[in-house]
Amino acid sequence: MPLTEQQPLGSPFSAVSTAQDVLADIDLSGATALVTGGYSGLGLETARSLAAAGVRVIVPARRPSEARAALADVDGCEVIPMDLADLGSVRTAAAQISGSLDRIDLLMALAGVMATPEKRVGPGWEGQLAVNHFGHFALVGELYPLLAAAGGARVVVNSSAGHTLTDIRWHDPHFRTGYDKWLAYGQAKTANALFAVQLDTLGRNDGVRAFALHPGKIITGLQREMSRQEQIDRGWIDEHGTVIGADFKTPTQGAATGLWAATSALLADRGGLYLEDCEVARISDPGAPMDDGGVRAYAVDSGPAARLWELSVAATGATPITRGTSGR
Repeated sequence: MPLTEQQPLGSPFSAVSTAQDVLADIDLSGATALVTGGYSGLGLETARSLAAAGVRVIVPARRPSEARAALADVDGCEVIPMDLADLGSVRTAAAQISGSLDRIDLLMALAGVMATPEKRVGPGWEGQLAVNHFGHFALVGELYPLLAAAGGARVVVNSSAGHTLTDIRWHDPHFRTGYDKWLAYGQAKTANALFAVQLDTLGRNDGVRAFALHPGKIITGLQREMSRQEQIDRGWIDEHGTVIGADFKTPTQGAATGLWAATSALLADRGGLYLEDCEVARISDPGAPMDDGGVRAYAVDSGPAARLWELSVAATGATPITRGTSGR
């Protein structure tokens, strides 16, 4: 994707738009969506909104009983067990999905972890990179034939303004020389953005388009690994847990950009873009503060995107997706 395409399109929506605003008058009856993280926070808002628009929603869940309870009042949602940190679990879930569906129209990769204590996954991978990126990478690889079969599928990946913290640490992606929870989060969010760039490059001839996005600042379960005091010190909440941070969104506002990415006609025949506030984000200056918005050029660069893709194939053993061959 040329960086010149990374500029606003004139969306009718904004930072304060809600999921309901974005999907108003849109009938998605007959479509099928898979929503990771679809039983809490932004994922739950997304699953509810899609189901209300007539979508059959599949929600892979590390805690299936909790997911079923959260979605008990939502018609058209199905929960299947899956743990993004366990590639065997991912492949088992993908096989179950592939056995019951003939296509996937929308794949919303919304699950994630943030600023966690150091944790090693699988063969010693850094935990945030493993869950946020490798797990979704393997899942999309397994389900790619269903995306290609849709003839116009969209894949939407939650990145974050946290990507501004660091590019991919090619010299030490698994923090073997010393762990920093925020740099690990930033790297994982950069990986999410680069994943969308390369997936779009490989998938567009099959009608599979991909987008990454910053949903905005929202207090959800994503902060569960942070203490209340740390959130207070950052000015996000007060001592009672009330959100006081400037420009924080509600969950339904936070879900809006992902749903815009999944459905907007303005994005037809486009992809590999990074979005925010229901709009295509501009390229930000390297030293600009995180809260100024935009996307760093390194997070939408096709060269590093291809490099990360090859690293991810080698790490996960995923079946390579090749351009224009329906994934196999």
